Amino acid sequence: MGMSDPLNMPDAGDPDASAVMSTAVELRVVLGQLRRKLREQANVGDLTPSQIAVLRRLDGGPATVTALAKAEGVRSQSLGATVAALEAAGLVAGNPDPADGRQTLWDLTPACREWLRVSRAAREDWLFRAMNARLSAAERAELGRAVDLLKRLVND
Repeated sequence: MGMSDPLNMPDAGDPDASAVMSTAVELRVVLGQLRRKLREQANVGDLTPSQIAVLRRLDGGPATVTALAKAEGVRSQSLGATVAALEAAGLVAGNPDPADGRQTLWDLTPACREWLRVSRAAREDWLFRAMNARLSAAERAELGRAVDLLKRLVND
């Protein structure tokens, strides 16, 4: 069986494929741990994962509830409730869509943009301090090269 099916394990007779699979598993686990550590630094308060996802999407620019729902793979009604809660918290604001006045374009409020900026800075500061405290200069350089490899994995 080949590697094209994600449920198939590498061929037992191919030690390189086994090593790559082992690295893939370890990478997935450690990236999950890193995401959790960074999330701890973000001070997201009482926001739900779906609210955080909407804020991330809107950080890329204004969008309608329909577009947000499609991007998140949920029903518009469900996402509408999420947007309403974010509006009540002062994190998003809506304006008529110039292309279709029946729709509302939602965007982050200036206060939310500042909160996101501070949150990112806190995560980056934690990561900077952890790298400086726990890694040698050579290891930090190696990590930089690894980041370049990870970029190649995610960019088509």
